[in-house]
Amino acid sequence: MQKTIRKYKRGQGTSSTKKVIDSLTLFEMFERFMTVKKTEALSVRTLADYKTNFEYFKQYVVEDLSFDEITLDVFRGFIGYMLHEKELSPVTANVRIRTMRAFIRFCYTEGYIDSPIHENFKPVKTPEDTLESLTPAEIKKLLAVIDDELYTGFRDKIVIYVLLDTMVRISELVAIKRENVDLKAGFITLDAGDTKTRKTRIVPLSTKTIKLLAEYMKETEDFENEYLFLTYDGRQINSCTIRILLRDYGRKAGITNKRVSPHTFRHTGALLYIMNGGDPFSLQKILGHSHMNMVRKYIQMTDTDVRRQHNAFSPINSIFGK
Repeated sequence: MQKTIRKYKRGQGTSSTKKVIDSLTLFEMFERFMTVKKTEALSVRTLADYKTNFEYFKQYVVEDLSFDEITLDVFRGFIGYMLHEKELSPVTANVRIRTMRAFIRFCYTEGYIDSPIHENFKPVKTPEDTLESLTPAEIKKLLAVIDDELYTGFRDKIVIYVLLDTMVRISELVAIKRENVDLKAGFITLDAGDTKTRKTRIVPLSTKTIKLLAEYMKETEDFENEYLFLTYDGRQINSCTIRILLRDYGRKAGITNKRVSPHTFRHTGALLYIMNGGDPFSLQKILGHSHMNMVRKYIQMTDTDVRRQHNAFSPINSIFGK
């Protein structure tokens, strides 16, 4: 089968830009972009994501580009390359497109290029309502395959409880310190430097999670590590390890039609919160989203879910009773 999109070749495309300030190459512009971003108090993860996504673009262009080779067609070609040759999902492609748009916007604002190329290549459309959540039965099956007689199993059980209960991101979870956990008041404080929005956030805990956390924290006191979730030898656990563990537990539990990941628990927690009678405004604060449209993406009900909610809250019930 022939490839439908070829890698970028020099001389391809139109609408070239002209020199405005310096004869910088594209890679040199990116180095300046990263230098500025490091002064903006961005998280280590965000800075790393910028570099990683630019590396994917470098694989496409192969070699550095001079300023007059930086054209709109280069970036349109990159989008086509990701979607058709690499066969990436629109969601994955959009992550890389947004990085390149931010970078090229910077280049235009700084005067390295004189054409607002970023305005003419945008994220591609993605299917809506495609994110799946776990059912309560599936969560119970998942917990049932974990041996909580072992330290690692008990820790993993607590991880699942905290992910569901607080709906934190995996990067936020692994950054939680013992001092951030207030069992008496029943909440965890997420430090501004560890959240995606760069704002301190307080997430509440249920009584069940508080009891389990109290037991876990007592058991891990001897490690004398400031972080909450630790490996069997007392080191801070990393997000990759948790992702692998959850995936393996999912397979062991026979959950093969859905992705079992930290983000799945974030979606699941949000959906169950609403299904249990929670309001979207408090959910927005717990999730740490500044816009309600982002919250909507987390609340994706099946037809059965909608019918169950309708049976419970139909306007007819208030008139004639159930």
